[in-house]
Amino acid sequence: MMVDSGATTNQGPIVDMISEKDGDGGYVTGGWKSEDGKLSYGYSSFRGKRATMEDFYDIKTSKINGQMVCMFGIFDGHGGSHAAEYLKQHLFENLMKHPKFITDTKLAISETYPQTDVDFLDSERNTYRDDGSTASTAVLVGNHLYVANVGDSRTIISKAGEAIPLSEDHKPNRTDERKRIENAGGVVMWAGTWRVGGVLAMSRAFGDRMLKQFVVAEPEIQDKEIDEEFELLVLASDGLWDVVPNEDAVSLAGAEEPEKAARKLTEAAFTRGSADNITCIVVRFHHEKAAPVNPKHE
Repeated sequence: MMVDSGATTNQGPIVDMISEKDGDGGYVTGGWKSEDGKLSYGYSSFRGKRATMEDFYDIKTSKINGQMVCMFGIFDGHGGSHAAEYLKQHLFENLMKHPKFITDTKLAISETYPQTDVDFLDSERNTYRDDGSTASTAVLVGNHLYVANVGDSRTIISKAGEAIPLSEDHKPNRTDERKRIENAGGVVMWAGTWRVGGVLAMSRAFGDRMLKQFVVAEPEIQDKEIDEEFELLVLASDGLWDVVPNEDAVSLAGAEEPEKAARKLTEAAFTRGSADNITCIVVRFHHEKAAPVNPKHE
């Protein structure tokens, strides 16, 4: 566990919560539970059938102005791992430095993500590389959840047993995305699947310099107030979602503790034939059960 000593006023230390256990078969797993017992999470990451690992993930917690802040992110690289690794190292750090991170979290996210993309492209300007990455992220500030998505990784939540998507995959053939790309002068064409310029199978991403005019890093953001009906949050790369429907993910995670649930989901995706890297984070919300009211006796 690594603590960032550069904490700001009224902010507790930023704690990097990744404490990896490289288990059998190449699965990397881990988990944690908050001191107040209200939240626990687990993660599992597996290279799978790919020759290289281009999935990265990041989990951070801090206490700011008395509020617990938790950040979860999955970054699925394509064409290389540099963009995904850059996001792991910088995206949440940049977000927490935004002056309105707590007072207007949605604005902070909408400004930080594109700026981090600009910073990444600038850091790569003298290389011949042109890789990119998705970002599926969930930021919990107190009881308020902000899910921000760029690309085709996905976040869902289980509410009263029902799987509810909190992000919509950025695919080039999505009607609004296709229109945006074509209005910018780009083309969406079929090449085994729908692709921007016949190259990229997603319509938003970090990096991808050659397609940047069309493939933006502007996040779509959904925000929810967490109440007692919210049970589980599942973030995963498309290595999971390609073969595991939302409802199955909630069902498989079930009543398992989060680390075991995340491992179970990655194993299920591999067993079902996923040919991609597979990375998953499962967050469980623990709600206090109200004490039964004893009827008054006459």
